[in-house]
Amino acid sequence: MADSLKANRQVCDVDIRILKNMQPFMYFDTANVTTVGLTGDAVYAMAKGTRRIAFQNPMEGTATIEAQVYPFKLFAMLSDGVIEDSAIYAGHTEVTAESASSLPLDIKGGTVQAGSVFVYPADSYGDESAVMEVTFADKAVSGTFEVGKKYEIGYIVNRTGVKKVSFNNAKLPADLYITMNTLDKDEVGVLTPFVMTLYKASPQRNWELSFNSEGDPATVTINLDLLEDKDGNMVDLIELTGDAE
Repeated sequence: MADSLKANRQVCDVDIRILKNMQPFMYFDTANVTTVGLTGDAVYAMAKGTRRIAFQNPMEGTATIEAQVYPFKLFAMLSDGVIEDSAIYAGHTEVTAESASSLPLDIKGGTVQAGSVFVYPADSYGDESAVMEVTFADKAVSGTFEVGKKYEIGYIVNRTGVKKVSFNNAKLPADLYITMNTLDKDEVGVLTPFVMTLYKASPQRNWELSFNSEGDPATVTINLDLLEDKDGNMVDLIELTGDAE
């Protein structure tokens, strides 16, 4: 069969599996950019100042997935793959006093940590000289308040029924087996599936989230190092000519 000329302008859908057991981790089809690249430099034996004999160094590879629309589970790739259902975080709320002796503080699905509640008159949050003497118990803050006046409350809450991915030095990303699927198009409009197999992809733990009120929506970028698997495989490029449409 003659090899027709093709071009591509379609980002890959990504099938991600845990390498050790080939269990599916996620099928991701909303990426904006997917890349795969290999480098293989060489060192040379020189003769009279010119390169005469080449020695190839082992190949190195990277892959990236960039997305602006993504599932929360994508972050778990950068940790140990576990999504927990409880979390601790700081909260802030503003309430208007309806009682001279208490303010309500009821956190849906969570409990407030003892000793973490601080109350300030409105517009003085964080001012050490304005912090009020209060106690907290039974979903209420007790103290002396002015009815109809606004107060700001800071607290630490333990919540369940959430999704949390943790990052620390004890949580290491799993090696992944990744398949990237796209479509090539030839000069007469025939579409041919094009598949890239990444046999052993190790997520890098360096990442950054940036949120901005102007410009483009936030982009999440996953960077992966491509390694050899136990059989020496790294990357396959596959053209499914029998599935051309």
